[in-house]
Amino acid sequence: MKTFMIISQIIYLLFVLPWLFIWGISFMGFDSGVSGGAIALVTIIGVYPLVAIACSIIAWVLHKRKTRTAVLINLIPMLWVVGIGGPVLYINFF
Repeated sequence: MKTFMIISQIIYLLFVLPWLFIWGISFMGFDSGVSGGAIALVTIIGVYPLVAIACSIIAWVLHKRKTRTAVLINLIPMLWVVGIGGPVLYINFF
C-alpha cells in the first residue's frame, strides 16, 4: 500500500510541469471575453496542485487506520491526470 501511494504521488509530481503549461494555455479561454465556462476551466485546471497536496496529506494521515479510504482519497488527483493528461498525450503522440 505504501508503494502504491508513493508511486502515485510521484506521478502527481511529474504532472506538475505539464500542468503549468496547460494552466497557462487555459487562460486563452478568456480571449473571447469573460464567461462562466472560461472561469470554470481555469479554476478546475488551476486547483490540481492544491488537490494533489491535500489528498496526499490526508491519505498519509489515514493510511494506518483506514487503508481503503486512504487509497480512494489518494486516487482523487488521478481524475486530473487522466482527464487532462490523457487527451494531451493522445493528441501529441497519435
